[in-house]
Amino acid sequence: MSINVVCKNPDAYRDYEIIEKYEAGLVLLGSEVKSLRNGAASIKEAYVKIENGEAFLINSHIADYKAASILNHKPNRKRKLLLKKKEIERLNGKTTLKGYTIVPIQIYFKDGLAKIEIGLGRGKQKTDKREAIREKEEKRRLQRVMKPR
Repeated sequence: MSINVVCKNPDAYRDYEIIEKYEAGLVLLGSEVKSLRNGAASIKEAYVKIENGEAFLINSHIADYKAASILNHKPNRKRKLLLKKKEIERLNGKTTLKGYTIVPIQIYFKDGLAKIEIGLGRGKQKTDKREAIREKEEKRRLQRVMKPR
């Protein structure tokens, strides 16, 4: 089982407290797959929306594949996510009632198939972000002190 990470969302863990993670398949065109294999993708500003019982990745950017010429895809098109019906219903219930949001964490290839890891998260307040940074710096300082010389 080989996993090849294509792109990560740098803001996912900084801006959101991730409670649950899900792995979903992506419905892609051929030129999108080739472009992903080249690593030309970004999910920094992307989000997941549930419409009519289906999950969609919105505002993700997969660059044009140069060799596809006229048969190229639209870089910011809406892409369908492949999740089980119960997972979609659970995510929809949480996002509508409790104020959670669905955040894309990373896109990767698993055994040759394009997958996306999404997380159900709640937005962090400014104080929570500061606290997380403080803890990270403290941990780093302790590792420096404990490091054998």
